[in-house]
Order: sequence, then C-alpha cells, then structure tokens
Amino acid sequence: MSNRRFKLGLIINPYAGIGGATALKGSDGKSTRELALSQGAEKLANKKASRALSEIIDYQDRVTVYTAAGEMGEDIARQSGFDVTLVYTPEKQQTEATDSISAAQRLVDEAVDIIVFAGGDGTATDIYHAIGDSVPVVGIPAGCKIHSGVYAVSPTTAGKVLQLLISGELVSLREAEVRDIDENAFRSGKVIARQVGEMKVPEELRYIQAVKMGGKEVDELVITDIADYLREIMEEEPDTLFVMGSGSTVNGIMLELGLNNTLLGVDVVKGMSVVANDVSAAQLEQLLPDNKTKIVVTLIGGQGHIFGRGNQQLSPNVIKHTGRDNLLVVATKAKLKNLEGRPIVTDTSDPMLDASLSGRIDVITGYKDHVLYPITDYVNSEGSK
Repeated sequence: MSNRRFKLGLIINPYAGIGGATALKGSDGKSTRELALSQGAEKLANKKASRALSEIIDYQDRVTVYTAAGEMGEDIARQSGFDVTLVYTPEKQQTEATDSISAAQRLVDEAVDIIVFAGGDGTATDIYHAIGDSVPVVGIPAGCKIHSGVYAVSPTTAGKVLQLLISGELVSLREAEVRDIDENAFRSGKVIARQVGEMKVPEELRYIQAVKMGGKEVDELVITDIADYLREIMEEEPDTLFVMGSGSTVNGIMLELGLNNTLLGVDVVKGMSVVANDVSAAQLEQLLPDNKTKIVVTLIGGQGHIFGRGNQQLSPNVIKHTGRDNLLVVATKAKLKNLEGRPIVTDTSDPMLDASLSGRIDVITGYKDHVLYPITDYVNSEGSK
C-alpha cells in the first residue's frame, strides 16, 4: 500500500445558512449577515462540517487537511484531531466570497485530492469560479439555498463519500450542476435559478443529491384535494397552530384555503386564519409553548428533503415541540414517484432528532388519500431504499 497521505482540501463558509432561521432567506451580503447575527442567528456551518469529518476519524493517520485559517476550516479540523496545513488566512474576521475563492485557488496549487466545502449555492458558485472542474468536490449542505447537484444529501453522507475515497474504493466521477438563485428575487417570493457551470463530484448517487426540480406542481386538482382534506383537519382542531412550511405545494394549499401565504417562508394558521406571516425560528419558538402544534411540510422535488432545505425556520426545537405524530407531510404521488424509490430525507442539524424521525411516515397525497413512505436521516441507512 502506498504511504502517501490523502490530501483533503477543506473550505467552510462560516456564515452559510445564517439567514435561514431568521427568515432572511439567504446569507449573501455583509448587511444580511450582520442583521442575522443581531437577531440571534447561530453559525452552524462548522458544526455540519464536524459531522462530515467525524465519518473519517478512523483515517486520521492517512489524511492531511489543507484548509484556511480559523472558522474557514482550521478550527474544526484541529478539534477533530487531523494534521492541518494552512494555505490561506482571511484578512477580516467576517469572511466574504473572495475568501472562499482565494482559499480554493490555494488548494488547487497544493494539488489536493478533493475539496470538501460547507455552504450553500452561493459558496458552490464561488468555488466553481475559482477552480472550474479541475479538482473533484463534495459539498456539505449548510446554506439556505441548496439546489446544486454538487452537494451530498447530508453532512454525514458527505463524510461517507470521503471515507470511500480515503479507503481506496473505486469511485467514479461525474459532472454535476452548480446552480444559484437570485437572493433578492428569492426574498420577494420568486425562484430564479440559473446554471452557473459544472464541477466533478464522486459518482455515489446514494450520497449525492439530485438537482432540485423547479416549477409549480402540475396537478392542480390534487392540490385542491389535499387542501380540502387539510381544511377539514383545521376546522376540527380550531385551537391548534398549523405551521405551514415553504414551497409551491404548501403555497397552492394556502391559496385554495384563501389564506395569505409566504411562498418561500413559514406562516402560522389558527382557526382558519393566518396569525403570523414569514416567521423566524425564534418567533415560532415563542408561539409554541402555549399551543398544540402541527407542522405542514412538503418535500423538495427531485431531492426529497422535508427539513434542512430552505425552511430552517423549522428549527430542531420547533420540530421536537411539535412531535413526529403531528407532522403532516403533503405531496402529490407524481412528486413521490419522481424520487424513484429514494426515501424522504431529514437534515435538521440535530442527528438524534433526525434519527427519531426515521422510519415510515404517512404522506397525504389527496383527499383522505395517504401513502406510507420511508423517511431517513441518511446517518445509518447507507443510502438504502
């Protein structure tokens, strides 16, 4: 066996996803990050990177982590016990896109075997502009917007991909899309996605997510049927808070119910009236203690995520308070069929919570029409169907 150490490039965007729980729908721009921090947002990208690195702890004697200083990778790599080689130091504590770009360019110069980065679509775009498809990459999902096909299904599965590579498994590469969304349009309720380019990712479809399928649900009659069923549930439980997750399916339901809705935000309904629009995680947590709660959520088309993608307002505390039994997953059968047998996925940033949500769950697919469908945290499933 070769004595050559595996050269793992690591870049973390410390501010990735910081605008999610605070309902800012993105993290781009210094002013947005400052506002999110002032509202009590927590930086989670390093925690998610730690989950990925934990999957390769047993390979520490074979790996050197090449990374940027401080929160951009050095801190978590050293805390995880890896040998570290610094390639870049940001000039300011609050990092910018230029720092991700510069760090990625240094990693190319170091001829790393792969670059793993934690962030969202903005970070993926920055990495692409720096390296093109010259080095294989794996994204650790940590942002508000994760439409690109270069991301693993979860932080843990990003680590599993690295595990395969470090252990010498034969892993093919494929080209995957890098996509980005106009954040200003996103905040006004419009999804304007564009393909930026393609980067090479390991061909491990169990672990790498599909590109998000955009557009509205085509079967409007099914949405009407689901809305009629939810109307009955809401009328039977007038004192229950219904937390309405984001997305086109939930938006269609709210329109059918005649309720004002935030397409890309989270709203709260009680007694068939909207009591709060576009709430943050903190606002939700203040509403919940005195009320019985149900969460209405749909899955992202093509990917299957119900938590952790564009709805970080549904924080672990909110989900725990509500409970699995009060989780109402809604989807058309066409949307489930598009998963091609892959399970629904949760990525709440709380591994124990994700594990507790796993199993089979009742998905509402029409008027009093249900499908029992598998849901997984992807931590222990090995990507099985």
